[in-house]
Amino acid sequence: MNPIAEMAGQLLDDHQEFVLATIVSRHGSTPRTAGTRMIVSRKGQGLGTIGGGLLEARVMKRAGEVFATRRSELIPFDLSHTEVAAMDMICGGQLEVLLEFISPSSPAAVVFKCWRDALSTANPCLFLAVLKFSGGQVDRIDHCVVRADQVVCGDCPLKPSALQELVRAHSGAACMRTVSLEEAMIVIDPVLRADTVYLFGAGHVAQPTSRLAAFVGFRVRVVDDRAEFANAERFTEAEQIRVVTDFDTALKGFAIDRSAFIVIVTRGHLHDKTVLAQALRTEAAYIGMIGSRRKRDHIFNALLKQGFNEADLKRVRSPIGLDIGAETPEEIAVSIVAELVHARSQGRRA
Repeated sequence: MNPIAEMAGQLLDDHQEFVLATIVSRHGSTPRTAGTRMIVSRKGQGLGTIGGGLLEARVMKRAGEVFATRRSELIPFDLSHTEVAAMDMICGGQLEVLLEFISPSSPAAVVFKCWRDALSTANPCLFLAVLKFSGGQVDRIDHCVVRADQVVCGDCPLKPSALQELVRAHSGAACMRTVSLEEAMIVIDPVLRADTVYLFGAGHVAQPTSRLAAFVGFRVRVVDDRAEFANAERFTEAEQIRVVTDFDTALKGFAIDRSAFIVIVTRGHLHDKTVLAQALRTEAAYIGMIGSRRKRDHIFNALLKQGFNEADLKRVRSPIGLDIGAETPEEIAVSIVAELVHARSQGRRA
């Protein structure tokens, strides 16, 4: 999930104002890339980061001024060598940060909630902010959510033909970008369906893996045949927890598609093989299985005798996780989730 969209929606549900800070352009070496966002609450608390250090402190200070004026601003930052030295940073460059004042009583509030809600739908869309300027200052910002070439929420000042061209050019985007069109700056944020990690096994490795996967934006579903392990107390961040009679039908009822990441960490070789055989019959974007190379080869040989082929087995990441010398369950979880993030990134670039 998108934590910024989630927090924006939550603050608006609670009738709270906030400032949304977005890096809309960057040149040279800067702490974070264009598209990075953070929220500043009325109490001065921040969610997310746009680079930390003195840069972020200055943005938060300017956010206080935006709260006072209730006017959004586009602020340039020149991280020259002098600025870099003052900020104790090793990077330099230029960037622009958009500070948007969002009030729960404004028309934008409805669109921000729509943005949040769109994250849970299966249909991708675009969240747009259209900025108009006057005298070098932000004069107006219109927000909308666009699906296909139709505005489903909010107001879009662009001509229909311009909107169609924008959607055609950017509907496949995997990250935020900005463009200039019709004398406006447009911040385009693709709303992508959250990928789901299916954890088969709820033991000592699964628990930290679940926490980390949710932390980096995956939805998490946990499956095990032991209720004392697969429960909400141990997996507080999981979207779904399923206790099965056995692993023979562990995937039954799940719509496993290209947004699914399967992690097999059950308590035994036979259970792993049973789940893997089912996983290989799906279109999952990622299939990983814990265990040694010797265990993997033993399971692979058994599956070849069951009719699977080498191309099927090449889909499996085993031993699971990046090779970082992990030993503890927590370290293994880090290696697994790092590999999941890499696989997700590669898939979005494809």
